[in-house]
Amino acid sequence: MTGRPGGTGPRIERVETHLLSLPLHTPFVTALRRTTTIETVLVRLTDTDGCIGWGEAPQVWQVTGDSLAGSRACLDGPMADVLVAAPADPSETAPLIQRAVVGNRSAKMAADVALHDLAARRAGVPLAVHLAQQAGRPDGAGTATSVRTDVTLAAGDASGLAEAARARVSDGFTTLKLKVGTDAATDVARVRAVRDAVGPGIGLRLDANQGWDAFTAIEVIHALEDAGVGVEVVEQPVPAHDVLGLAHVTAHVDTPIMADESLFTLEDLVEIIRCDAADLVNVKLAKCGGLTPALELLGVAQRHGFGTFVGSMMESHVGIGAAASLVAAVGVTSLPDLDAAWWATSSPYDGGVAYERDEIVLPTTPGLGINGFEGEAR
Repeated sequence: MTGRPGGTGPRIERVETHLLSLPLHTPFVTALRRTTTIETVLVRLTDTDGCIGWGEAPQVWQVTGDSLAGSRACLDGPMADVLVAAPADPSETAPLIQRAVVGNRSAKMAADVALHDLAARRAGVPLAVHLAQQAGRPDGAGTATSVRTDVTLAAGDASGLAEAARARVSDGFTTLKLKVGTDAATDVARVRAVRDAVGPGIGLRLDANQGWDAFTAIEVIHALEDAGVGVEVVEQPVPAHDVLGLAHVTAHVDTPIMADESLFTLEDLVEIIRCDAADLVNVKLAKCGGLTPALELLGVAQRHGFGTFVGSMMESHVGIGAAASLVAAVGVTSLPDLDAAWWATSSPYDGGVAYERDEIVLPTTPGLGINGFEGEAR
């Protein structure tokens, strides 16, 4: 067993995991994958006073490499070995989560979010207020109670994307994220079709999901700039490992460039900063391992003058609630990408966040505001 920090407060008593598969109302298609479900591992921590905290570990093979089976085995095995009998206090136990295993960042995300949710519930405050306090605002005053998000248009042909864009605007979204990178020869035409469909007043950003090389990226982005389609940002235009290629694109286009898959760890961020490889960075809980490392990444990026952005994988309302609470607590420089749970046909949870047009409404109850989920043994 791993040695436990001292202290006399409550300790974690149980770690429980559940598999969830939530159908989507529309298939989600990118340059990397196609999915019709949200597949995730739900974790519940219970402390010695009976207080609980929720977290989740989404499965995204093509980005994190983490699977449902692997995340659940990690949470039920070495992560539980570290957590059980550890203090129910993120300042003491969050470092144990990060050191428990190599990789397995989705599992670390689940454990870390659950630990913070539990702490916020114990304090009787929403998770966003708890995180604001962790970030140095002791009273959490002025913490936002809702967060706006963009919405993703799944990859497709020009006519299908134009139709989807009009539908999403009708749903109340004012910023669209278009998946490109599947076919450089038609990317410009598809972006133009979306712009023509929604008009100039809708924000438009692109995510290539590593689909181009550096030279193709520059060629496509220059064509988009010449076309005057008004792209706000291009996300991860080149393969994740090609930080120098990312820097080359950033230096040779006017459109802001965002690093996503190139950024998992603090070491990755240091390399991006050293190479001046992007204008903005996308911090995701499942990439970095939870709220604790996300707070550090956002703080370092901000201090070095980089734009900040919080995104998500295909997560349910637990992961989205945690990410939205993070945005509400510390703020970001660019509208976040937290529409993942919106794609689910319904929420399986009792409580938690809700979508109202392009806003994620945070609960006013303690923590993530989740009391249980469908199918839970009572």
